[in-house]
Amino acid sequence: MILPAYDCAISAGFPSPAADHAQKPIDLNEHLIRNKAATFLFRVQGDSMVGIGIYAGDTLLVDRSIDPRHNAIVLAVLNNEFSVKRLYKRGGVIRLISENPLYPPIQIKNGEELSVWGVVTFNLHKLY
Repeated sequence: MILPAYDCAISAGFPSPAADHAQKPIDLNEHLIRNKAATFLFRVQGDSMVGIGIYAGDTLLVDRSIDPRHNAIVLAVLNNEFSVKRLYKRGGVIRLISENPLYPPIQIKNGEELSVWGVVTFNLHKLY
């Protein structure tokens, strides 16, 4: 999808008296997607990630080609269930961390099946 883009910064405070700025097209695919074949969209359910601005109904871009590292927001599959969480990987300990204090960290135990399906790269959050 290609949309028009304005070559200027916008203020989130008081309006700027800036004059007209040149308009040039921008391709959202170039800005949002690193690897098209490995990128998927998922709709969020629940409130476990509200502390970082991921809300029920949001759409997440998930890239399967990115190496899931410590502290990344990931789409994990734990015991055959999808879940969006922050990945904790330190000293042989693996946890899935919610960004809502109502939900405790999930410690991965022996015998549990965990796979990181992909890394969340963007959150498409509707504002109206």
